Amino acid sequence: MTINNNYGVLLVNLGTPSEPTTAGVKQFLGDFLHDKRVVDMTRWLWCPILHGVILPIRSPKVAKLYQSVWMEDGSPLMVYSRRQQQTLQQTLNVPVVLGMTYGEPSIQSGLQQLQQQGCKRIVVLPLYPQYSATTTAAVFDRITKDLKKTPELPELRFINHYYDHPDYIAALAQSVDTFWAQNGQSDYLLCSYHGIPQRYADNGDPYPEHCHQTTVLLAQSLNMAREKMSMSYQSIFGREEWLKPYTEATIKSLAEKGIKRLDVMCPAFSVDCLETLEEIAEQCKEVFLEAGGKEFNLIPCLNDSSAHILMMESLIKQHTQGW
Repeated sequence: MTINNNYGVLLVNLGTPSEPTTAGVKQFLGDFLHDKRVVDMTRWLWCPILHGVILPIRSPKVAKLYQSVWMEDGSPLMVYSRRQQQTLQQTLNVPVVLGMTYGEPSIQSGLQQLQQQGCKRIVVLPLYPQYSATTTAAVFDRITKDLKKTPELPELRFINHYYDHPDYIAALAQSVDTFWAQNGQSDYLLCSYHGIPQRYADNGDPYPEHCHQTTVLLAQSLNMAREKMSMSYQSIFGREEWLKPYTEATIKSLAEKGIKRLDVMCPAFSVDCLETLEEIAEQCKEVFLEAGGKEFNLIPCLNDSSAHILMMESLIKQHTQGW
């Protein structure tokens, strides 16, 4: 497909196993956890732990979790990301391709597709609203690595974040309002963000501040009282201290304090995936009910909703002014 325009869009998400098997998960986790942006431990110490302990033990367990959420056309992350890419291309009428930081389709293949379609200018949109070196910067690293052998570099514009973009906040608020209109309003709304080690934040990663600002702006948009809404961090890994409060502990505490109906949303995730559909909707629901809660709901991620696509369109047009 060739469209006569002077720029193209590279949408980037984290990635996913190609299949919900031990081998597929092992390959994906190996690529993901080998990135120094994700785990900055000294390689001679980390690699034996990763390949000798973590991958052999975790891969079969994680594969079973993926099997529980796998869709007919693939993993949820891939299915929803493909829908985003296809819908955004129709909306913008420019080439839009998908690339994953880890796994396939790769960022390199995405860049090649755009260049083959004659795109001399490329806007890169990492689908991480809140910037973190562990996610957004990892995308930049891959792009610079993949372009090293390219004779003619495209002109690049890189979108660092959109945690406070009005259309992003509006899309989040609309998703909550729509869910409540269909299901009734809960006693409490929890915003659960993917965690990072506390040490990363101490060293200058602005991620927690971005998460905090998103939550504040969303609360203002929803006109929510502070005592009925808060934020937490999920997907904790290893023994190191991560950003707090932890989601699971927060959910248990809310149930013990008498919250009977809890709704959880995950603003840092642009699409539903293992961390939302299994970790939150299954594991955390069980924690809440066992602690005395009565009803637990996951408010879906923005996925390919019209408000989300509108936000992407607005963001891309903003960053391609002059092109």
